[in-house]
Amino acid sequence: MRILEITNVDFAMRQFIHPLMRALRDAGHEVEGGCAEGEHLSTVRADGFVVHALPMARSYSPFAQWRALRAIVRLIRRTRPDLVHGHMPISGFLARVAAWWCDVPLIAYTCHGYLFNQPGSWRRRALSYGLEWLAGQVTDRYMTVSHAEARDARRLRIHPWPEAVGNGRDPQLYRPDEAVRRQYRRTLGLDDSQVVIIAVSRIVRHKGYPELLRAMEAVPGAVLVIVGERLASDHGDSMSVEFAEAASVLGDRLRLLGYRNDTPQLLAAADIFALPSHFEGLPMSVIEAMLTGLPVVATDIRGPNEQIVHGETGFLVSPGLAAPLADALDQLVSNPGLRATMGRAGRARAVQLYDEKKVLARVVTLLS
Repeated sequence: MRILEITNVDFAMRQFIHPLMRALRDAGHEVEGGCAEGEHLSTVRADGFVVHALPMARSYSPFAQWRALRAIVRLIRRTRPDLVHGHMPISGFLARVAAWWCDVPLIAYTCHGYLFNQPGSWRRRALSYGLEWLAGQVTDRYMTVSHAEARDARRLRIHPWPEAVGNGRDPQLYRPDEAVRRQYRRTLGLDDSQVVIIAVSRIVRHKGYPELLRAMEAVPGAVLVIVGERLASDHGDSMSVEFAEAASVLGDRLRLLGYRNDTPQLLAAADIFALPSHFEGLPMSVIEAMLTGLPVVATDIRGPNEQIVHGETGFLVSPGLAAPLADALDQLVSNPGLRATMGRAGRARAVQLYDEKKVLARVVTLLS
């Protein structure tokens, strides 16, 4: 079967879609991709995949989206796929509409989070719901990464048969490793006595960085390592004021590493993982941290509250508040035994639920 995987940006193609493309290729399918051009596509292309550059825009601009839709239609007519699989809200909508217009035999979608569940005006949420409902009517295979989104799809009549497929990472790649821990701590100028809190995500406000930076002021016994970058297509301000203030207060207890390709090793060097997001789908970073044996402190929102068992594999705190986040982090910083117990429980849970091979096998079966 000839399959076309479509998403919005190069970062999403590399981090979320590339493993699925490999699994589909291993199952005997011919797979190509389409998304906005970017440097992250070099890894996907080096793996032998054709990825077509599309003028995707992460906005509601009618002109920009019409331009992207026309490009997807042209791509489908040129490549003549048997299956078009869309990802992310806007690019997933455009991919499915274009596939329906071109009479593609099979149309699939994976929901990585609904825009109508995110903060915003009622008009924006209503538009998001309307687009999801409309595209759902022409979708043959409808998948979500979380169970909450599958329940929403049924309850809101977006699709009658959504499948919650989850997300996954390789437990052999993301795992505790004492040798790596010692090596990377030396590289970062850290010793074994220092407690390291790590956050891995895009540098955007809705990931909860203002709260995390304030919380660290009340957790003096720890170092915060932030791994990630801000994408060119990300909306909102860069939080330069918050980061500058935090740097002046925290000093060398704040390390900003930018985008890194060695995330598994950096996680292995840490003690605690933090993700105080305001909204999520089913965050891959939490899975990576759990597999690495780290206790996770995250917000009690859709996605993380399916992954984390409060009090057993980590803590869930209220979003948007620094004080409860600081309290949870401080409990773990001051109690190495609790960190170890929660970390072991988290890895066991992640191996059971989020093993990449098992997750991808389910998706391949649904698409085949």
